[in-house]
Amino acid sequence: MSEETTPTTIWEADSTHPQEAKTLRDRLREVMDPELGLNVIELGLIRDVSIDDESVQLKMILTTPFCPYAPALIEMTRSKAIEAMGIEAMVELGMEMWEPSMMEDGTGGDWGLF
Repeated sequence: MSEETTPTTIWEADSTHPQEAKTLRDRLREVMDPELGLNVIELGLIRDVSIDDESVQLKMILTTPFCPYAPALIEMTRSKAIEAMGIEAMVELGMEMWEPSMMEDGTGGDWGLF
């Protein structure tokens, strides 16, 4: 994703802490879904992020309700957020159902979805 591209999913932190949100988004690209071979940003799994002085809060969903890799993905996401921000991170699992249209622009085309 280039500097000029607007992220598909706009987080609260994009308006309140834009530089930190960019740093976090870049770091979370390292968290790969082992079954799909795409990262949590490409898949659109990080639905919202808010940042305050003491912590970063992430709202995350999974591609399927019974994802066998859920615990590992959630922990990797939390760890990468801590590395990127240098403060505590909390991941809340959202109930929103994932669908391919949530994928980052262009990613679904690679799968022949759009």
